[in-house]
Amino acid sequence: MNRAQQLAALAPHAVHDLVVIGGGATGLGVALDAVLRGFSVLLLESHDFAGGTSSRSTKLLHGGVRYLAQGNVSLVREALSERATLLSLAPHLAQPLPFVMPSYRWWQTPFYGMGLKIYDLLAGPSGLGSTQLLNRSQTLAALPGVQPAGLRGGVQYWDGQFDDARLALSLARSIERAGGVPVNYMAVKRVHRLKDKREDGARYALDLQDRRGQGVYTVLARAVVNATGVWVDGVREQALADVGQAVAQRLVSASQGVHVVVDRSFMPGNHALLVPKTQDGRVLFVVPWLGSLILGTTDTPREDLPREPEPFESELAFILQEASKVLQREVRREDAKSVWVGLRPLVATHKEGAGTQRLSREHTIVVDPNGMVTVTGGKWTTYRAMAEDVMAACFKEGGLPWRESGATAAHVLEGAGPHEGGVALSEPPGWHLYGSDAQAVRECGGADVELGMGLTAAMVRYAARQEYAWTVEDVLARRWRALFLDAAKAKAMGPAVAELLRAETGEDPQLGAFLALCERYSG
Repeated sequence: MNRAQQLAALAPHAVHDLVVIGGGATGLGVALDAVLRGFSVLLLESHDFAGGTSSRSTKLLHGGVRYLAQGNVSLVREALSERATLLSLAPHLAQPLPFVMPSYRWWQTPFYGMGLKIYDLLAGPSGLGSTQLLNRSQTLAALPGVQPAGLRGGVQYWDGQFDDARLALSLARSIERAGGVPVNYMAVKRVHRLKDKREDGARYALDLQDRRGQGVYTVLARAVVNATGVWVDGVREQALADVGQAVAQRLVSASQGVHVVVDRSFMPGNHALLVPKTQDGRVLFVVPWLGSLILGTTDTPREDLPREPEPFESELAFILQEASKVLQREVRREDAKSVWVGLRPLVATHKEGAGTQRLSREHTIVVDPNGMVTVTGGKWTTYRAMAEDVMAACFKEGGLPWRESGATAAHVLEGAGPHEGGVALSEPPGWHLYGSDAQAVRECGGADVELGMGLTAAMVRYAARQEYAWTVEDVLARRWRALFLDAAKAKAMGPAVAELLRAETGEDPQLGAFLALCERYSG
């Protein structure tokens, strides 16, 4: 679907059953669920799909080992079930990954082993592998590069990992394939509840600003879902002010998560490492991903909500210090190839002194007096279950008539057909990330012209023609994860990508803005 086709869906007199605001994991999941139930769906994203938090996760599909330690069994059980479902829906973008908790005290192996056996039991038939207790030599073999001094053994268990931004893109393309209309770079400026009952069933008018072509539009909808992550309260405030009301209670307390990417040589194996309790009680991950290692993450409250948050010095120091404790080689600031930050939309408790580690990781759905449904919280692993809950809220509110589920649990995502398999997500990026679409990408021309880090000219052309890419950042941050893996290399690739995009779209690919962004990600 090209831009002209997207804009045609914004005809002023057409009424959409559902308009979803927000093109991250949650909004994309809701839109796909709705369109598979037979509703007409328009999804609007003010920037790029997964341009915010949804491309900045730790790349894990997990039940939440630390949530189990907190006693949140229901959340863990649901997430473990959803983990298995997602692995089956997008096998080219989501795969099992073995984790090891190294033990440096005598009690850690039996203690954590017992907890992870419960993790296995909760997973039931959705389990990915059995937890195993490892001796010292087995742990060293699984985690080459781990700190050997004082190592007693470890515990191996299984979770999943994925490419979050490309999974979001797969969802957007699946929505389009099913008959919905996903539109990026289309900002919602105003949500207006119509006062008079209309024969066509429209209850809302939304004023839009095209951030690419600068056009303005007004679309009509029977129901509206606000799925804008950490920014949901701003949308609520505007929509309620339109009907003369105020937000009674804010939903989100944002938590900042920082990730540092270093060379794979620090831990060259195919297992991830988990430290369940660092000096300040947080969890530390060392995860092999697309040929590099991700170190993270932090959990720091943040009041402001920038589109491009930057790490605090204390957060970087924490990650480097804790990683250096568990790895044989010291990790220094100059070892960082990329540093990126995401803002998690945690559900506010409105209690004094509640740190973000204790805020709810579960999602929350509210229906405001104007009838708009807002969803926030949750995590990538449970996006599909969250979408089902949102649709139930839409039915209860009365904006949409009840319709049976479209069976999203069995609806494989774009690119998940027969494809070139056998390459793990821990290895450098390549053609395998396109799944069954790889041949279509090659046919765009320039499949043998590499621009760096495995990216070819054909991939850039395909991103512009089929994957909604407009800017250099769209390509090198999300269609191809160069910026998230190595900011310096991404910067070097920028001019060639810009030239190809300009030829494809005829528009400014915003190279200057991307080069400045690379400087911020360089650590």
